[in-house]
Amino acid sequence: MRLVVQNDKSHRNGAAVRRHRRGRPRRPGRAGHAGFRGGVAALAAAAIASACAPAGAPGGPGGTGTARPTTAPTISRQPLKAPPPATTGTPSTQTRPTHTPPTQKYRSGKSALAARAAAARRWGLARIPLTPPPPPLIKPKVTTREGFEVDGHEELGLPPVFTTVPTKQRVVFLTIDDGAEKDPAFLRMMNDLQVPYTAFLSDYLIKDDYGYFKRMQRDGVALNNHTLHHPYLPALSYRRQQYEICAMQDVIEERYGKRPLLFRPPFGNYDRDSLRAAKSCGVRYVPLWNEEVFVDHWEYREWDQRIRPGDIVLTHFRGRDDWKGTMPDMIRRFLNKVTAEGYAVARLEDYL
Repeated sequence: MRLVVQNDKSHRNGAAVRRHRRGRPRRPGRAGHAGFRGGVAALAAAAIASACAPAGAPGGPGGTGTARPTTAPTISRQPLKAPPPATTGTPSTQTRPTHTPPTQKYRSGKSALAARAAAARRWGLARIPLTPPPPPLIKPKVTTREGFEVDGHEELGLPPVFTTVPTKQRVVFLTIDDGAEKDPAFLRMMNDLQVPYTAFLSDYLIKDDYGYFKRMQRDGVALNNHTLHHPYLPALSYRRQQYEICAMQDVIEERYGKRPLLFRPPFGNYDRDSLRAAKSCGVRYVPLWNEEVFVDHWEYREWDQRIRPGDIVLTHFRGRDDWKGTMPDMIRRFLNKVTAEGYAVARLEDYL
């Protein structure tokens, strides 16, 4: 049976896990805000000029970085809330113009840019994060990345394992794993900036504060499956793997009201039993990652160490106990880089 092994350095030798067994939320560290160049007007101008243009297709498999495969490689904030439905009131209201006057559009657009510029300034960003394009009406066909298959992958109808979503839009997808660090400043930052992301949670790290992730969910973040205890799955029997995955499905459904469709195996390591178990638990997709961002550096899967359209970016719920900084520091590094390279952050679930 083919085993797909990767190297998630954030959990190497279990060091990070041991640091988070105290089971209490940590106070957020103070984010070191970088100097903000230019005023609100300059930021607004940058946002206007930063439309998401099409780019080349995602790169091929292989390469270096966080998790180069060995024997056989393998491993949001949502858009703003929709406007309220159209009014169906009295006839007098229905006769009013349904379009927004140009002056009102200008004022509301100008106010939105000013608010985004102010948020970028508060959090020390070099530029305003780019606004992602609308979700595609026709979803891209997501298939397993070459070399990430297991025996009988297609024949058994197992969930696709992928590191990049096939799209030409200049978007990337931010995903955050485990749930060890519970920094209120991170929630404020992501809410303020309206940046989408997807969380993959392990119960043993979130059970001391389910409410933190409920607040995250209320902000529009999808909460997905990262197993109960974050084990190395290929070392377990099929039944034990099924328990780790299905029981986490139950936890998320009980606590947050919805069974996830996405699952990420711990460390990015899995075998055929892992995917069979995931499918039996209702999982439809197994997104891994193409880049990983830390508070002080990036790591890449591809040989040329470049971001590509549709790439999935991994990071972790971590703070000063593990990093030389806070989660807001990490988000600042992430956003400054992707924005400077002309990428917007989109919601992964909108493309699946």
